[in-house]
Amino acid sequence: MNPGSRKVAVVGVALSDCGRVTDTTPYALHAQAARRALADAGLDRARVDGFASAGLGTLAPVEVAAHLGLHPTWVDSTSVGGSTWEVMAAHAADAIAAGHANAVLLVYGSTARADIRAGRRTGDLSFGARGPLQFEVPYGHTLIAKYAMAARRHMIQYGTTTEQLAQVAVQARANASLNPDAMYRTPITTDDVLSGPLIADPFTKLHCCLRSDGGAAVLLAAEEYARDCRTAPVRILGTGEYVSHASMSEWEDFTVSPAAVSGRLAFERAGVRPDEMDFAEIYDAFTYMTLVTLEDLGFCAKGEGGAFVEEGRLLTRGGRLPVNTDGGGLSAQHPGMRGLFLLVEAVRQLRGEAGARQVRTPAGDLPRLGVASGTGGWFCSSGTVVLGRG
Repeated sequence: MNPGSRKVAVVGVALSDCGRVTDTTPYALHAQAARRALADAGLDRARVDGFASAGLGTLAPVEVAAHLGLHPTWVDSTSVGGSTWEVMAAHAADAIAAGHANAVLLVYGSTARADIRAGRRTGDLSFGARGPLQFEVPYGHTLIAKYAMAARRHMIQYGTTTEQLAQVAVQARANASLNPDAMYRTPITTDDVLSGPLIADPFTKLHCCLRSDGGAAVLLAAEEYARDCRTAPVRILGTGEYVSHASMSEWEDFTVSPAAVSGRLAFERAGVRPDEMDFAEIYDAFTYMTLVTLEDLGFCAKGEGGAFVEEGRLLTRGGRLPVNTDGGGLSAQHPGMRGLFLLVEAVRQLRGEAGARQVRTPAGDLPRLGVASGTGGWFCSSGTVVLGRG
């Protein structure tokens, strides 16, 4: 077989313990998720020859691989924020297709919540003050302020309302109510979102993701390895990645996210259209991210995201396009760079392993196609992966 023609599948996925995980370390969460993903696939650790990790240690893939007892011949430490894992999945799929690796393990783990509670870090996220950021940091332009400013631009330009943004949080919580592993499952209303404490105009507390502990792992393998696994393969059909700007002053249009490019590339390479997707897993550190990414992936026209998210269209049960079926970062879990969790949930949906939150087509069948799209930094990077069953 020509290595360049090899198909690539996700053969194992898993989460570590998530939510409030107090007495552990990030390394332990990496190990727990990795063991569970390998067990899910039924693949021996010795057959893993590729490894990707970011966000932990001085030399992330080296230190974490050593902790896991792995000695990979292909590694990746790409770090582009929340979109890291979709971009890494793209790199891993290319490496496997080219014959540079056979089985690649992607792993992430963080004790972000526990660290704050224990005083090991503060709640403020700083990316430093060097390079382009030196022109923004002195003015107190925090990460959440960047997203809030972009949301306000969309509201001014297209008439998007805070009620529409709030609906993203309400429907995410409704999906989380069906997920026994979600950190917050109690239903909320639009009034609950709007009446909460203001964090950064127009975002109140419930417009913002929660902070949790947790980890995730995804195992990709060549098709000949997939035949030896215990799980039904979920194919990587197409991927795309894009980096748009380094500072807010370089962002040409606050109403267009980098998913407009990464999504187009992923769908083109997969040979499918957005309207063929049965569900979407979208990075949602803030409600606006979901709304604008839906537009940029082509699920609705630019400026129509507000109307699109109304009337329960994102719900796992009965929604026109189920989005963030596990509850997303707004309600399920968000331990930091959450992009890997999107891939785990997408694979579980395609396998039919999502329990009460399982997506079904109008005909009652399991979903056939899904998309996971991660966003990083302050809307400055995006990675999109189209996945298919069988």
